[in-house]
Amino acid sequence: MSGHSKWENIKRKKGATDAARAKIFTKIGREIAVVVKMGGPDPSGNAKLRDLIAKAKSNNVPNDNIERIIKKAAGDGDKNNYESMVYEGYGPCGVAVIVECLTDNKNRTAADVRSYFNKFGGNMGSTGCVSYLFSDVGTVVIENNGADEDKIMDDVFEAGADDFNVEEDVIEIACSPNSVGSVRETLEGMGYKVLSAEADKIPSTYVTITDEDAMKKMGLLLDNLEDNDDVQNVFHNWENMPSDEEE
Repeated sequence: MSGHSKWENIKRKKGATDAARAKIFTKIGREIAVVVKMGGPDPSGNAKLRDLIAKAKSNNVPNDNIERIIKKAAGDGDKNNYESMVYEGYGPCGVAVIVECLTDNKNRTAADVRSYFNKFGGNMGSTGCVSYLFSDVGTVVIENNGADEDKIMDDVFEAGADDFNVEEDVIEIACSPNSVGSVRETLEGMGYKVLSAEADKIPSTYVTITDEDAMKKMGLLLDNLEDNDDVQNVFHNWENMPSDEEE
């Protein structure tokens, strides 16, 4: 598999502060509410809901929270109607950025996202300005259980994977975005512990930032975007993004 380690990004989120984890809970809850309204509250008949419940559990969202969100979305208690919006633009030094949102107020969200780009040395562009640089890929991360690589290869390809990469603690698997749920469920049935399973966007090229001020601004742009409740996912092609240890 090409690209950066998905697991590094997941570990960063899992190690977040309580406030940041609360943000993650809010975002996943919003996703769950949307798919319940679209496909119903029964996960056995709603594959997207099954995937999101698995995502919520992998992010340590309590079962009570998940059940409460599903019940509220299925009844008349949730009056919010969220709309999916995607914004594209450039950060400092031409870093490509895609921002996926679920919002109940398009004007507010667009203004917020534009202000972040402008404030931190970037600019929001038109639809399609950077999306051509990314490919849609499903990414499933499983715990490395110590099996030999031939066994792993047989299992992940039987599950429907297109490619995989064995790391020290985890195995990162690439598949079709539409196959994420079935690959996850098949691997769980084989006894693997799935740590994450979701659609991803992988850049075809990466941008390296050497200027310290530009690096700081790019970091602040990502932080502000991810801190916004309307923003669900942020994808970018910043090559040398600092790790937690470097920050």
